[in-house]
Amino acid sequence: MKKFKRYTKRFFIFLVILVAFMYVNNTSLFIKASGKSPELLAHRGLGQTFPMEGIQNDTCTAERIYEPEHSYLENTIPSMQAAFDAGADTVELDIQLTTDGEFAVFHDWTLDCRTDGKGVTREHSMAELKKLDVGYGYTSDHGATYPFRGKGVGLMPTLDEVLKHFPDQSLLIHIKSNDPNEGVLLAQYLSKLSISQLEQLAVYGGDEPIAALKEKLPDIRVMSMNTMKSCLLPYAAVGWTGYMPAACENTQLHIPEKFAPYLWGFPSKFLARMEEANTKVILVAGDGGWSEGFDKELDLARLPEKYDGGIWTNRIDVIAPTMKE
Repeated sequence: MKKFKRYTKRFFIFLVILVAFMYVNNTSLFIKASGKSPELLAHRGLGQTFPMEGIQNDTCTAERIYEPEHSYLENTIPSMQAAFDAGADTVELDIQLTTDGEFAVFHDWTLDCRTDGKGVTREHSMAELKKLDVGYGYTSDHGATYPFRGKGVGLMPTLDEVLKHFPDQSLLIHIKSNDPNEGVLLAQYLSKLSISQLEQLAVYGGDEPIAALKEKLPDIRVMSMNTMKSCLLPYAAVGWTGYMPAACENTQLHIPEKFAPYLWGFPSKFLARMEEANTKVILVAGDGGWSEGFDKELDLARLPEKYDGGIWTNRIDVIAPTMKE
């Protein structure tokens, strides 16, 4: 009986020491604020926004926009320039491979929702896509008016045009497919850039094209569902020790706000560990299901104290001035 009590006491002491170590090793209380403002990632540049309620994979979001507060259309060079001018640190953009081997900067798999074109986007040449009006389908009053119709002709850019227009800016490129060949082609395309410009880029998308891209360009920062799991699952198991899994190095993590508090050391210790591993962390609003962003001033009140990582926003024009204040 005495032996059992002795072992129980030792186990209890060990448990107390372990819990104390886990707390001290992962708390952000003792970390001084960096003084840095969170980095702002402008989703698709500066575009028209819409209510998230009831959205499905086939929802045409251009048909349900809020009443326009500005004249910019997503994924166009003017919208990206407006985002950077407003204070964005990084602009996210979507790419679609065309029949003539170009990368068109456009979000939708089909043309029918936003443009006056028809059919699958990638089944067209870039010359055909250049003729379309990318503002054709936008309406905030159920089709009574179309405020951008006729104003978006020729505004769908190529990735080449974007990279030439923003040679020194940070860009996040989204591959809108799971075709490994697109990763290979994008790697060939990006390999022609200077090292300094490549360092400003990150790419995310389907598991297969991202794996193919990373194989060809091992130094570029990437993200896919597989890379996220490869990093965060081991980190959930051993991150409390301060150990950083190799899969967490030189990558990108988009962390839903709903799940972020459960990460060891979040926010400050977690961010410091990822920064040391050359990994960028972007906080996405809600559960991360539908590109929800921190789009209103009140949304910023939900950010953790001392948070200085990245923030995903669809309204850089609203969020950037508030952050500066």
